[in-house]
Amino acid sequence: MQALTFITMGSKPEASKEIRDALVGNARARLLADCDDPDQLLADVLRLRPSAVIIILELENLEKEFVLIKQLAATCPETAIISAARDASPALILGSMRSGAREFIQLPIIADEFRTVIDRVVEFCAGVENSSRKNGRVIAVFSGKGGAGVSFFGTNLAAAMGVSTLLIDLNLQAGDAAFFLGLDTKYSLTDFVNNRARLDDSLMTSLVTTHSANLAVLAAPLEAHEAEDIKPQDVVEILHLLGQRYECIVLDLPHTFDPVTVAALDLADEILVVLTLDIPGIRSTKRALKVFDRLDYQRRKVHVVVNRWSKNIDVQLQKVEMHLGEQLIGFVPNDYRKVMDSINLGRPLVQADPSSKITAEIKRIAALVGGNGHPTSALPRKKLLGGMFNRQRPTAGLELSEMPDPA
Repeated sequence: MQALTFITMGSKPEASKEIRDALVGNARARLLADCDDPDQLLADVLRLRPSAVIIILELENLEKEFVLIKQLAATCPETAIISAARDASPALILGSMRSGAREFIQLPIIADEFRTVIDRVVEFCAGVENSSRKNGRVIAVFSGKGGAGVSFFGTNLAAAMGVSTLLIDLNLQAGDAAFFLGLDTKYSLTDFVNNRARLDDSLMTSLVTTHSANLAVLAAPLEAHEAEDIKPQDVVEILHLLGQRYECIVLDLPHTFDPVTVAALDLADEILVVLTLDIPGIRSTKRALKVFDRLDYQRRKVHVVVNRWSKNIDVQLQKVEMHLGEQLIGFVPNDYRKVMDSINLGRPLVQADPSSKITAEIKRIAALVGGNGHPTSALPRKKLLGGMFNRQRPTAGLELSEMPDPA
C-alpha cells in the first residue's frame, strides 16, 4: 500500500516533535512537511496535497486554529484534518470537529490510539479515491501584448465550451470580461479572497455572476487598488475550489508575467496564446514562448491562435510558424463590424451570431482544447507545416527581419 502523506503544524516544539516521532515510527506514514505558521500550512497543503494534516491546538489560539481548520476543510476536502491537543475536554474536541476535523489525537500519544487514527485515515483516503471527480479543465487565454483581442476571444471561447464553464477575469486592475458579457457584477475576486475562511457552496455560488445556463463569471476587482489584495496563493486556492464545481474554467489573463499570472499559467491545462499577424504581435508571441520554455511548460499545452485573420496575408503563415517554432492551431477571421457590435451590445458573438465564420472557428477551437470531440480543420490548412498535433520544432529559426511587413 502506498504510504499516507502528512503535514503537521504546531507552535510548541515538544508537541511537534512528539507528532513527528509517531509518524516516523509508523510504516504507513510519511511526513512531507512540518511548520508553525498557518499561511505556510495552507500553502504546503495546496502544493503537496497530503493525505492528512495534523494541527496541534493551543488554548490561547483556538479561535484562529478553528478558522484555519474550516478553511482547510473547504479548500482541500480530499485531505483528512486531524486535531491534536493535551487538553481533551469535550468542548475542545467538539469545537474542532464542528470546524472540520475528522479525528482527534490526545497528547501525549498512546500508540494504540494513534494506530486507530491512521486506520481511519486509510479508510478516508480510500473513500476519496473511489468518489473523487476530476477537477475542471483550466484554459488560460494570454497574449504577449495588448490589443490582440484576448478578452473578446476569451469570453467567446467560454461561451462556446458547451459545458458548465466559469470565466475568471485576472486582469486585476482593468478587467472588462463582465462588460463583454453585458453583466453588472456586484462581487469579485476580492470578495472571494476576503471571505475564504467561511467559503461554502452557497457563498461561492453568490460570489460568481451567472450569464447563461452553462456560463458564469468571477469578475476582476471592482476597484483598481483592490488588485493589491490578490496574491498568487489566492489564485491557486480559487482554481482548486472552483475547479470542483465547473467542468471548465477559462482565464482571461493580462499581458504580463507577474506572479499572479504565472501562478495561473502554472495551473492551466491548456494555454492559448492570441496574436495578430503584425510584427509587434509576432515578436511578443516569440518572447512569450521563450518565457514558457524557461518556466518548463510542455509545449503540448501551449497553442497559438491567430486573431483578426485575413487570407490576404496567408502567404506569411509558414514563415510565422517557423519563426515561432510553433504551429498555428486557430484562425479567427477579421470582421470588425460584427465584433464591435457584439462588444457594444454585451453579447458574445458565438451566441449573437451563431452562423458567423468567427463563431464557427471559435467553436472549433473550443472543441479542440476542451476535449469535446474531434474538431474540423482550421481554415488555411494548405499553408501549414503538418498535422495539428505534430509539435516538432524546426531545426532552423527565421529571423523576424527576414519577414516582410504585412500589408
